[in-house]
Amino acid sequence: MPKLKRNPPQSAGDGTGARALILAFYLPALMATIGQGLLAPILPLFAADFEIGYVLIGLVLAGEGLGTLIADVPTGLLQRRFGNKQVMMMGLLLKSVTILLLFAAPTIWIVLLLRLFAGFGRSMFTVSAHVYVTDNVALGQRGKAISMYGGTHRLGGFIGPAIGGIAAGLLGLRAAFLIAGLVTAVGLIMVALFTQGRREEKRKTGAREEHPLHLLSVLQSNYRVLASAGIAQVFAQMIRAGRIVVIPLFAADVLGLGFEEIGYIVSISVAIDFSLFVVAGWLMDRFGRKFAIVPCFGIQAIGMALVPFAASFAGLLFAAALIGFGNGLGAGSMMTLGSDLSPDRSRGEFLGVWRLIGDLGHTGAPLVVGVVADILVLSSAIWFIAGTGLAAASIFLFLVPETLKRKAPLAVVS
Repeated sequence: MPKLKRNPPQSAGDGTGARALILAFYLPALMATIGQGLLAPILPLFAADFEIGYVLIGLVLAGEGLGTLIADVPTGLLQRRFGNKQVMMMGLLLKSVTILLLFAAPTIWIVLLLRLFAGFGRSMFTVSAHVYVTDNVALGQRGKAISMYGGTHRLGGFIGPAIGGIAAGLLGLRAAFLIAGLVTAVGLIMVALFTQGRREEKRKTGAREEHPLHLLSVLQSNYRVLASAGIAQVFAQMIRAGRIVVIPLFAADVLGLGFEEIGYIVSISVAIDFSLFVVAGWLMDRFGRKFAIVPCFGIQAIGMALVPFAASFAGLLFAAALIGFGNGLGAGSMMTLGSDLSPDRSRGEFLGVWRLIGDLGHTGAPLVVGVVADILVLSSAIWFIAGTGLAAASIFLFLVPETLKRKAPLAVVS
């Protein structure tokens, strides 16, 4: 288990260790992700109950993502003003309240507004959590720490939908929102109780207040790395998001598989993906970030390219399993790379921009699949998404520098 940084001569009793990181970081993230996952099976059905068209249903489902895009860069600035703990709490509070209010939402427009504000809260939590783990974990253990963070997302995404479906079946769609909001609120309470505030972090690490760079200065100082690594991340997030759309569509529209068979394919792929987050962290910290990142997206590209050739349940299962294997090798890799590249003086601002770049790729992939599939055919969209994975692997391999530097001694960890 990765541990928080500790500068000598602090003692082990200062509360910064594996247990502190679990309580302050991983469990709140898990609660937030379970709350998010709870909505996955019920939100589309809830929106459909308002008797609206598919366009509005899609807009509701995209609402949180749109809110996240809007808030990513402002959150980086907000983090500088208030500190990690405060902005993490603001984000979880906003997410919890907006989910709870869905219980009484009278119109679809109120639902859409609430989902937009939920995206604001999601951005506030994720950007600040990213800064928090970057500041508090040594470089040589950062890959493991952030890959475990990716593991919490995968676990929450696996557990949440099952709980949401059961809750909706037993208590009704609206009652399930109450459970999701309360689960998210548990994460808020844990951050309030266990996460270090700005003053405590400075006291423990001896950090000095430095004059932050202006956002424009951050962009000017890092435009080259943002141009190369940023473009690669857009492609990387596109294949990650595209697989979620492509596999079910191909299974249903081309192979004619039923819901149960599609569920098996997706679940097995997710299970393989989830099983590899420890391996991903070990690869990044032992051999370098590229040893996880390049195979991650290269293997996903191969798996995606195999999808159009699948002629049966078994063929598609093999392709989906290969995609899940590739994605699992890169658990937390984009966050780890962003942490490594971020400047100490303006980490929040940089990671806000980094998050925005990744979210653009993640949000845009389903739209690209839909547009290309409508204009041409579904197989063309699949080839395009496979190409984004190949482009990501190539750019990371040839144009992005390795960020794990071992020439200087690593920070002391307890």
